[in-house]
Amino acid sequence: MRPREARTTLDIAHEINAMCGAARAAARELAPRTRAEKDAALRGIAAGLRAGSGAIAGANARDLDAAAARGVSAALLDRLRLDAAGVDRVARAVEEIASLADPVGEVIAETARPSGVRVRRVRVPIGVVAMIYEARPNVTAEATALCLKSGNAVVLRGGSEASATNRAIAEIIGEALSASGLPRAAAQVVPFTDRDAVRALVQEVDNVDLAIPRGGEALIRAVVEHARVPVVQHYKGVCHLFLDAGCDVAMATRLAVDGKLVRPAVCNALECLLVDAADAARVLPEVARALLAGGCELRGCDRARAIVPEMRAAADDDWGREFLDRVLAVRVVDGIAGALAHVARYGSGHTEAICTRSEEHAEAWRRKVDAACVTVNASTRFHDGGELGLGAEIGIATSRLHWRGPMGLEALTTMKWVVEGDGQTRG
Repeated sequence: MRPREARTTLDIAHEINAMCGAARAAARELAPRTRAEKDAALRGIAAGLRAGSGAIAGANARDLDAAAARGVSAALLDRLRLDAAGVDRVARAVEEIASLADPVGEVIAETARPSGVRVRRVRVPIGVVAMIYEARPNVTAEATALCLKSGNAVVLRGGSEASATNRAIAEIIGEALSASGLPRAAAQVVPFTDRDAVRALVQEVDNVDLAIPRGGEALIRAVVEHARVPVVQHYKGVCHLFLDAGCDVAMATRLAVDGKLVRPAVCNALECLLVDAADAARVLPEVARALLAGGCELRGCDRARAIVPEMRAAADDDWGREFLDRVLAVRVVDGIAGALAHVARYGSGHTEAICTRSEEHAEAWRRKVDAACVTVNASTRFHDGGELGLGAEIGIATSRLHWRGPMGLEALTTMKWVVEGDGQTRG
């Protein structure tokens, strides 16, 4: 490989092509491997992460220092951080993935046709996945684990802000693959972070079957713009919580505080609070006090500010905005119809929540909200692969094809038709 300063766009394209070609060969070798073989590799990765926890945390500290020196946002620093406790959480996620059923070979449906042939639809790996992401070095291990378990090879391109952490994790993954007898090229981390690498990766039509970008909206739009391979889109998370008339105020407060303040920089964090005008005078003051006490800046419409004067006036572009910070837009709306109309206009299709005592309104929310996830009397933060029983997630898809919501093992498979007979012909 040429030194970084001497590498041209053509050099990068050649290097990416070589990596993806190796991934394609590895995918063919990996696809028929047994669950036991794949799980052994995952347990080796988890053990390696724990054994290398100090080295990973040290590399992450260097990444954090460099990012802070560049003046990056607090939200990005939060996504970038991976201390020893975080490494252990990632190791546990990898172990949980190993404990899940292997989707490969699952019979989705089976029928007998009038001709006498037997027809099955069977889950098979997609092939080669390109994972493109910013910060979040945990993705390096978790995406690898999900891809390996589902029989896919993966080529990972992390951001420059996490390069030292990703290199440390990549070395552990490679050693575990070699030790378990799986092809080392089944999980590769692109060793450079040039933007040309992203463009080259998503144009590898002969070797890459699916690209999954995970990061800021600008990254995802850039991937979609340049891609010649299919892309599962994970756009911004503009998540709403609607407080229905008659709702339990204590519950509403818990949901708002958990959704906004526990981890404000994640995509399932709350970004807008909607309150029914018929009950706003009772509901809003207590919820707002808890949010303000937690250091949250509230930006309200005129009706909301008339009830809670401590709010700042919301600007037009605060509706539909992903703050990723301790900032929350607040709007008083006219009943559930007003809430549904607001979500339809400003929601990003990620997660939408209602706090209500009305089963009629809960059912309307379930049926009429168009989003990857709706929650009733539960925090938006439950829209997460681990919380939904997937072990981890490779991303949360807000597009409609081929998947929506957290992408776990099942989402990383496609299907093949298997037709069996005893000499039948169509004639």
